[in-house]
Amino acid sequence: MEELVAEAAGFAIEAMIQSKPKRIFDVFLSLIGLIILFPFFLIIALLIVISSGLPVFYTQQRVGRGNEDFGLFKFRTMKKNAEKAGLLTVGGRDPRITTIGYYLRKYKLDELPQLLNVFVGDMSLVGPRPEVRKYVDLYNAEQKKVLLVKPGITDLASLEYFSENELLAKSANPEETYIKEIMPAKLELNKKYISQMSLGNDIKIIFRTLKKIVS
Repeated sequence: MEELVAEAAGFAIEAMIQSKPKRIFDVFLSLIGLIILFPFFLIIALLIVISSGLPVFYTQQRVGRGNEDFGLFKFRTMKKNAEKAGLLTVGGRDPRITTIGYYLRKYKLDELPQLLNVFVGDMSLVGPRPEVRKYVDLYNAEQKKVLLVKPGITDLASLEYFSENELLAKSANPEETYIKEIMPAKLELNKKYISQMSLGNDIKIIFRTLKKIVS
């Protein structure tokens, strides 16, 4: 137990050292991104309304730094009230996904509104992807260390599990596969990121993410 506490304290100190330059970096790039992408946002919003009506945005409660909940913004890609059928999306052609939503998810365009989360301070450009409360409540003490830093739009786990939906589609029990296999692996990658956290690594992860989307 003492080792866990000491390691968690080390994570927290490292996060504090990195927080100020990382925050400046996040605010600058998120603001530039929101300004440049605003016309593109309007086009996506129009396509969503035409294909499946309102609302354009979808806000889901996720768990952020300090184990605090916040509202994560996305372009809506699923039919209304689709969450009642489960929190996990299975396969690229999940029947709950709208026509335009399929393409938004394929190219990760549904994640763009999270630039607003970054700008207001709920998230960082790079950091552990925020999870829903249902799964965070399953974390053990070691895994909860990822909650010591702000969550991000992309991270090492996002790159490794870029096609997570397709992996889950191959499982006879997607939720069990996620909880027992995918989630623990992603949390280990999250911890690896935190132990090596720096602006240089953040920039590398951003470029790797862009390359992954384009390819």
